[in-house]
Amino acid sequence: MKKLILLSSLVLCVTGLRAGESAFQASLTPDIAVQSKDTQINGLCLSVWGENPQHALALGFVNGSTGDSKGFTWSFIANYADSYTGVSWGLVNISHKKFVGWQGGVVNYSEGYFMGFQDGWINVSQEFHGLQWGLFNYAENLRGVQIGFINIARNNTWFKEMPDKLATGFPIVNWSF
Repeated sequence: MKKLILLSSLVLCVTGLRAGESAFQASLTPDIAVQSKDTQINGLCLSVWGENPQHALALGFVNGSTGDSKGFTWSFIANYADSYTGVSWGLVNISHKKFVGWQGGVVNYSEGYFMGFQDGWINVSQEFHGLQWGLFNYAENLRGVQIGFINIARNNTWFKEMPDKLATGFPIVNWSF
């Protein structure tokens, strides 16, 4: 019975795909892969280095997500994305335009808008909304809380807007609401 349910779910997933979409990707590099790097993956990506638009579970050494992607991406080395919604775990996590969710690793970096939770040794974000937890936390524009050894929020001024904002830089905790 369980096999029948699993097979039925797989058939429904695959038959629901449109042109330019696939349920599975395996890749050595973005150009040496089962699917082209322009194919949206709605399912599972297994990669040494992969790069696709995806709504998937991505497992690999380096995972790249292009366009508006979502899901769960876990890597041994790095995850990078244009816009991503979900969970991104790896030694290094990078988002370029927008990230909503959880980045967890040693270094987390967001060039654009970030909403959610960054937890790592070094967390850096341009426009940050949420909680940064790490040794070094930096936000150009903070709306939320930083907890760590060194916390820098460039939009804060030194104790002038208490209790809404704490300081430009502060140990242990910093905030801006």
